[in-house]
Amino acid sequence: MSIKSAASKIFAKIIVQKTQIWATNPIQTQQKVFKDLIRQAKKTQFGIDHHFDSIKTVEDFSKNVPIRDYEGLKKYIDKVVQGEANVLWKGKPLYFAKTSGTTSGAKYIPLTKESMPFHIEAARNAILHYIDETGNADFVNGKMIFLQGSPILEEKNGIQLGRLSGIVAHFVPKYLQKNRLPTFETNCIEDWETKVNAVVEETFNQDMTVISGIPSWVQMYFEKLQQKAEKPVGELFKNFNLFIYGGVNFEPYRAKFENLIGRKVDSIELFPASEGFFAYQDSQKDKGMLLLLNGGIFYEFIKSDEFFTENPKRYTIGEVELKINYVLIISTNAGLWGYNIGDTVQFTSLKPYRVIVSGRIKHYISAFGEHVIGKEVECAIKQAMENTPIQINEFTVAPQITPTDGLPFHEWFIEFENEPTDIAAFAEAIDKEMRLQNTYYNDLISGKVLRKLVITKVAKNGFQDYMKSIGKLGGQNKIPRLSNDRTIADLLKRE
Repeated sequence: MSIKSAASKIFAKIIVQKTQIWATNPIQTQQKVFKDLIRQAKKTQFGIDHHFDSIKTVEDFSKNVPIRDYEGLKKYIDKVVQGEANVLWKGKPLYFAKTSGTTSGAKYIPLTKESMPFHIEAARNAILHYIDETGNADFVNGKMIFLQGSPILEEKNGIQLGRLSGIVAHFVPKYLQKNRLPTFETNCIEDWETKVNAVVEETFNQDMTVISGIPSWVQMYFEKLQQKAEKPVGELFKNFNLFIYGGVNFEPYRAKFENLIGRKVDSIELFPASEGFFAYQDSQKDKGMLLLLNGGIFYEFIKSDEFFTENPKRYTIGEVELKINYVLIISTNAGLWGYNIGDTVQFTSLKPYRVIVSGRIKHYISAFGEHVIGKEVECAIKQAMENTPIQINEFTVAPQITPTDGLPFHEWFIEFENEPTDIAAFAEAIDKEMRLQNTYYNDLISGKVLRKLVITKVAKNGFQDYMKSIGKLGGQNKIPRLSNDRTIADLLKRE
C-alpha cells in the first residue's frame, strides 16, 4: 500500500466520524445553520426588506420570506450582477455560476467565500466515505478525470463568472493535480465533440482509475475510447473501478455502461448544483444520498402535489416522511432565500436523512391530470429492461394530445443501443410498470381517456444531434426525462 493510499484511509476515518456528529443531530444542526444565516444577512438589502432583525423562528421566516425561483429573486440578483455589495449576502460574491435560464436568458447564481468551500469539501467527502466503507483506496495512485465545462472565466463588474464545473476546476487540491486529467488546455476547448476527442487522445494510454461526469456525456467518451481501442474500456483501463456521477439517474444507463466497460464498477452518486452541493452517496449498501445538513444550507420541503396550491405548507427536516415527493426549497450562505431550485426529492431514510432525486417540478406530464414524474418513468423503463438484452442510450417522454386517430397517449422517444425484438411487447411492459407506478395514469388508461403508450425510435446519436441543434451539447446539459408539451418531441421528429 502506498503512502498516499494509507493517508487517505486515515483521513477518511476522521471525516466519517465528523459527519456522524451532525448526521445524528439533524434538527439541531439545521437550527444552527438557520440562525447563522439570519444573523449574517440581517444588514443586507434583502434582510432589511424582509425584517430579518425580527425573525426568531422558522415560522417567522416563512411569514416574511415567500417561496421564489430565479425570476422572483431577479431584482436582487441584478443588483449583485451590477456590482452592488450587501444585497443578498454580506459583501460581494467571489463568482457567478452562469447557467441557462428558461425565461430570462442567462442566470447568474452567486458563489461566496462562505459557500464555495462546501462545493469542494462535499465532493471530496463523498470519495472519503467510499474509501472508509470499502477499504478501497488504491485508485488514489492512478489518474482521475472529470468531464466538465471550460475553466476559462469571464468577468462582470469585477466578479468572475463561468460554469460551476469550470469554477470548481480552479479549486482542485494540489495533491490531486498530478493525477488529474485532462490537461488545462484540453479542458478549455469549448466545442464538446472536439473536447471529447482530445480527452480520448490524452487518456488513451494512461492508468485511469476514477472517471466522473454526467452519464450521457461519459457514455460518449467511452464509445469513442472503445472505437479507438477496439476493446472494452475496462480492458483499456485495467485499474478503472470507480465511476462518479451526478445530474441524472444512472440506472437507465447502467446496462450500456457495463457493456462498454466489460464489467461492473463501483459508483458514487452526487447531487451538486450551482445553487449548492446538497447530497452525496455515503454508502454502497444503502439507497439514497446523505443530505448535507451542515453545509451552509437551510432546507424546507413542500409536497409536490400541494406545490401549486395557495400558501402550501413548508416542512422542515424534522417533519418530512419517507416516499413523499417534495419540492426542495433552500436558503443559503450565497444569498438565496426561500429558493425553489426546481428539483424534487424523496427520502429513503430518516436516520440518517438520505434522499433520491425524483425529478423536476417543471419536468412532469400532467396533460390529463396524471402527475407523472421523472422517477416513475425511469423506474418503469428499468423494470421493463430487466433480464433482457435491451439497452438504451437515451429517452424522453411527451404527451400526444391531438393524435391523427384514436385516443391521446404518452409518446416515448427512445434511442436504442440493443433494440427489443418485439417493440410492441416492450411498450406493453413499460406501460404495465407505469400503471403500477402511477394510479392516476392507470385510471386514465382504464377509463379510456388515454391509450397505452407509444414508442418512437430515435436514430443513433439523435439526442446528441438534438442537443447540438439547440446549442447545449456536452458540459452539464442533459435531456429532460419529461415534458408537458411537444417542444422537444417535435424537434426530435424532425431529426
